[in-house]
Amino acid sequence: MGVYSDIYEFAARAGAFEGYVYQKEKLDPKSLDRWVEHLITQYKVLSPEVRQEFQNLCDGTIGRAIQSLIPLVGETHELIAKLKTLTVGKLPSSPDDFSRQK
Repeated sequence: MGVYSDIYEFAARAGAFEGYVYQKEKLDPKSLDRWVEHLITQYKVLSPEVRQEFQNLCDGTIGRAIQSLIPLVGETHELIAKLKTLTVGKLPSSPDDFSRQK
């Protein structure tokens, strides 16, 4: 696949993940392990230069997913730690924080 296809695949799956976990009251964290592993793998395939171009958007998408999951699993859960490896900046304050950093 080309770099644009790789970016699309990662972005589509990250967005789907955010929507899936959005403010769920019940969710089995184990059911998300494979999904998160795939996200991490796809993220690492992209070069640092490519990731830098969309990193602030990734921080928002993955950050909102993290904020949705924290009430369910706690901030120190392994799933949260894994997802944080996909972020570098300040995370959104809530699952509904769509403010965009410039």
